[in-house]
Amino acid sequence: MKRLLLVTTSVLLVLPDIAMAQATTRPAQGQAKPVRPGGPQVHPNRPGQGGPQVQPPRPGGPQVQRPQPQPPRPPAVVRPPRPQPPHRPGAGRPPSFRPIHGPQFRYPRGYRYRRWTVGLLLPALFLSNSYYYNNYAAMGIGAPPPGYRWVRYGPDLLLVQTRTRRVVDVIYGAFY
Repeated sequence: MKRLLLVTTSVLLVLPDIAMAQATTRPAQGQAKPVRPGGPQVHPNRPGQGGPQVQPPRPGGPQVQRPQPQPPRPPAVVRPPRPQPPHRPGAGRPPSFRPIHGPQFRYPRGYRYRRWTVGLLLPALFLSNSYYYNNYAAMGIGAPPPGYRWVRYGPDLLLVQTRTRRVVDVIYGAFY
């Protein structure tokens, strides 16, 4: 019983393959060839007609389109660069900013690097000539408004209101 069941299943598995192989063999002479969908169809000669007829492809098939002539492009207009406005407090790094190599910064006794943010109060020790930074044009930032100073603190540059010691703007990584 097991052998009969095994033979029957193997025959049923092989028969569809044989049927498909016979369907894909070449047709006999005089029979129509199977048609590929979407491609041009060639029909055999019919009485009263010259050569084989080529029909256009069916809709939805691959279409070959001729390239359309492109109009010539106008030449590119080269505009001079616009002058950069001065740095506005709180705007972050200006577009023309470039960090510079500054001398090594020495922190005062009892201080180390701290990441300052806008709104904090800077100790009065840093509001002196030894920490002011006056070469702001080399970095591409504008002069501070009246009553404000650029102060260097480690690798950062702080814009501080001198009367209140409040940090108004910070440019991180201004010096390397």
